[in-house]
Amino acid sequence: MTGTQGALPPAASPSPPALPAGTPAAPPQPAAPPTSSAPVIEVEGLVKRFGDFTAVDDVSFTVSRGEVFGLLGSNGAGKSTIIRMLCGLMHPTAGRARVAGLDVAAEPERLKRRIGYMTQRFSLYEDLPVEQNLRFFGGIYGLRGARLAERQAWALDMADLAGKEKLLTGSLPAGWKQRLALGCALLHRPEIVFLDEPTGSVDPVSRRRFWQLIDGLARDGVTIIVTTHYLDEAERCDRLALMHDGRVVALGTVAELKEVFAGRALLEVTCPRFLDALRRLESADWVLEATVFGTRLHVVVADADEGRRRIAEALTADGNTPFAVERIVPSLEDVFIHLIERAGANRPERPDRPERRERPPERPEGPKP
Repeated sequence: MTGTQGALPPAASPSPPALPAGTPAAPPQPAAPPTSSAPVIEVEGLVKRFGDFTAVDDVSFTVSRGEVFGLLGSNGAGKSTIIRMLCGLMHPTAGRARVAGLDVAAEPERLKRRIGYMTQRFSLYEDLPVEQNLRFFGGIYGLRGARLAERQAWALDMADLAGKEKLLTGSLPAGWKQRLALGCALLHRPEIVFLDEPTGSVDPVSRRRFWQLIDGLARDGVTIIVTTHYLDEAERCDRLALMHDGRVVALGTVAELKEVFAGRALLEVTCPRFLDALRRLESADWVLEATVFGTRLHVVVADADEGRRRIAEALTADGNTPFAVERIVPSLEDVFIHLIERAGANRPERPDRPERRERPPERPEGPKP
């Protein structure tokens, strides 16, 4: 089993979380409540290469206990590769990482008993009933008897699946599957949980419910690492690492990341021929940045009033009317595009990665979860 939801794969799959053969498993202990800001995850200079291709390039960050830490980036940015290395499922090419005090390269089997992991694709057994999936994964994590029954009842309640134990897992709606997978990943009460793009195929209501569960876990002191390409989900994280081309291009809270626009103004321009306007404004030396957002332009200038006047003059001279120019508050999408374009301008030639215009993460339709 590989890949949007599921606990660590069972013994038939690569890198199982099973205990060494012949070793009796002690029941896992509850996650400790937050006691300090000391990092529970430390990543330093992490690199992963596949032949000549560098998927993760010199990545460093730390995560504190009880923090919801997001890895935000487009597909191919290296988010999932980092998660797999931190879960002990993939060996780093260079650098080091410690999770819950364990070296991910030297102690992967011990690490797997301390964490929970949901993969990109649903990876529970679809031909088993709900209760049998819970029982199976509970056994994988060393739960037995009353302890297993207690945690299974908790998972059913948490996932709002009580009374649905006999249903085949494959028959469940996507949102229910997602919650069941989270329940399986949390049966052993891990102190750190890795969620790899867990809401990619579910509806807005299910996504909202899922993030309520994440917030509750964090309040209980569980550390959450989540990868996403949804901007609205990223805004719910305590801190973010924005990734591009295998590298971290910015790290901080959403408010800190938006400081890249401090002292400058962001103007939104609406006009009939927006691509003509883009070419005109890109060539102006008083325009700091100009980017297409749907059928509108976002233009960064040093002064809002002066920028409005000059844009109006340029559009009027080109007959590109009627138009509107309004100052707006920068969004996380504006921040992301600004940072990856700046990173691209400053980046040395990468022969292993062909040049391309990066597609920004998505802001899906529907209510914010």
